[in-house]
Amino acid sequence: MRKFISLRFSFVLLLVACAGQPGCDQHILNMEQTQNQTLNLSEEEWKARLTPEQYHIMREKGTERPFTGKYYLNQQRGVYVCAGCGSTLFTSDMKFESDCGWPSFDREIEGGKIKMQTDRSHGMIRTEILCSRCGSHLGHLFNDGPTETGMRYCVNSASLNFNHSKEK
Repeated sequence: MRKFISLRFSFVLLLVACAGQPGCDQHILNMEQTQNQTLNLSEEEWKARLTPEQYHIMREKGTERPFTGKYYLNQQRGVYVCAGCGSTLFTSDMKFESDCGWPSFDREIEGGKIKMQTDRSHGMIRTEILCSRCGSHLGHLFNDGPTETGMRYCVNSASLNFNHSKEK
């Protein structure tokens, strides 16, 4: 994960350091393309990268027990990224208290960072949400949210990492 935080930090430094410099636009474009490339790892690589709980949830489509996830009650400002690949998925402004037991968001970051597919497991028909970059299971999408979007992205904390914002 440090590699992804370092990559994101490097991207911000690059934006600040080379703004207005000749050739800077091409460097920024190359870095954006790297972050948007699909990440394909072997199961052994996933097991080395993720904790056993994360592997079960993200690669085997498991779930964490309700009301136990580290981000369920998180109210700090920042961004939520995929724990598997570091792709930015949600901001704290998108999070709301749903009392469902998992972190809930009313929308996703723009740009197709999340893909959806039908999940027919457990005798139900639901919309599964996955990270578009690495294909990891994040949770499910429901159309019962209380905000103007009417949506509730119900996400496992174990599938996320949180990057704090310095802004207040």
